[in-house]
Amino acid sequence: MPHESISVFDMFKIGVGPSSSHTLGPWRAAMRCIETIQQRSSLQQINTITVLLYGSLAKTGKGHGTDIAVLLGLCNEDPVTIDVNSITHKINHIYQSGQLNIGGEINIPFRPAEHLQFLYNESLPFHPNGLSFLIETKNGEHFSETYYSIGGGFVVKEGEDKQQKAMVELPFPINTADDLLHWCMKTGMAIYEVVAENENAWRSETDTRQGVLSIWYTMRDCIYRGCHAKGELPGGLHVRRRAFDLNKRLTNELIYKDYSEWLKIVQQKNDFKSILDWVSCFALAVNEENASFGRVVTAPTNGAAGVIPAVLQYFVAFCNGNNEDKIIKFLLTASEIGSIFKKGATISAAMGGCQAEIGVSSAMAAAALTESLGGTQRQALMAAEIAMEHHLGLTCDPIGGLVQVPCIERNTMGAIKAITASQLALQSSPDYAKVSLDKVIKTMWDTALDMNSKYKETADGGLAVHIPISLSEC
Repeated sequence: MPHESISVFDMFKIGVGPSSSHTLGPWRAAMRCIETIQQRSSLQQINTITVLLYGSLAKTGKGHGTDIAVLLGLCNEDPVTIDVNSITHKINHIYQSGQLNIGGEINIPFRPAEHLQFLYNESLPFHPNGLSFLIETKNGEHFSETYYSIGGGFVVKEGEDKQQKAMVELPFPINTADDLLHWCMKTGMAIYEVVAENENAWRSETDTRQGVLSIWYTMRDCIYRGCHAKGELPGGLHVRRRAFDLNKRLTNELIYKDYSEWLKIVQQKNDFKSILDWVSCFALAVNEENASFGRVVTAPTNGAAGVIPAVLQYFVAFCNGNNEDKIIKFLLTASEIGSIFKKGATISAAMGGCQAEIGVSSAMAAAALTESLGGTQRQALMAAEIAMEHHLGLTCDPIGGLVQVPCIERNTMGAIKAITASQLALQSSPDYAKVSLDKVIKTMWDTALDMNSKYKETADGGLAVHIPISLSEC
């Protein structure tokens, strides 16, 4: 069985909310489409581009900002660097002018009703998140590009042969948790050390270190920003931000000027109840930013973007984890657990329900926290298994197609479960574990295959149909 090479920077991507599969993925697909056009001819030869959104992208695309993402991608805006405060202005300009500046180079006519179509009753066979770009040139030529957003910001082009893609040869190839444990036992290395050695196949240790710290700084800044933003989330559900008020109460309205001063105040309230409140606050802050088209990190997805930052911030604030080396080790371990889930099952809610997002992120966080707190490799894998075991069957039923209810609160639950799973594993002997991580991953995938499609990010079932709101209200 060939071993798929997945880097820490595949699992953790800096981007824009609210969804990695419905926003970041389509955004990157649009950018890839522009690259293909440039390789094939030139942007100056393009007359029109029509975008077709299928399946889950169509059904919840409005609430997830898929249309916005595609347009920004076609304009060659980078989700990593774009000023998120400029997004509304840029989209309004496209709609008002009737022009789309493709590739950031040339304007072509663009009429949303005609050139951006939501095909609610059509799906493509490979994956529920499919989108096609129909291109017409000035000389009358027509061709198309089809992509699939398969979760976590990963994008696959139709007809693309994975075997033809350059695969990095890793010193420690890993597909399963058993593979990971094998290398740990053979070398005596911790999980993060095995991951670090594999990352050296892609880049230097210095580049990996800088990149992982950039991931943490983005997470950290997102938490801090979310704790200090008040108001209502966009989209029509009239969801009020809660992190602002919770942070205000927990800090007793003390005055501080930056993250460092805020962290010192956070650390002062370290009783059990306050810590629970803080973990929830951290997660709420991230996912409220995510719901507001803020800058977040897929961890491993946007819908679950708050779990790992919340648990890592817990480690930093309350477990003596405020150290760059410790933070890097935490994120390296978390990324490897996420990659094993992706290889053995899915991290796409459109394929597996919310167990594939919140469940996976909780397992990633649990393993990372366990190893960071001195647990063995087996205990770390046990923690990941415990966390996922108690997310099995979790559905994805976003009200109004928005990544808000129940998504935001679910991140607080996933973070708390990760900490609980870690504590259980640290107090247990893995030798007596009845379920292995690989077995729970297989069970999660079987559950995903059995799950009705209306519970897979379509807003066709569950809470989405029992709350009196329609997509037109959003």
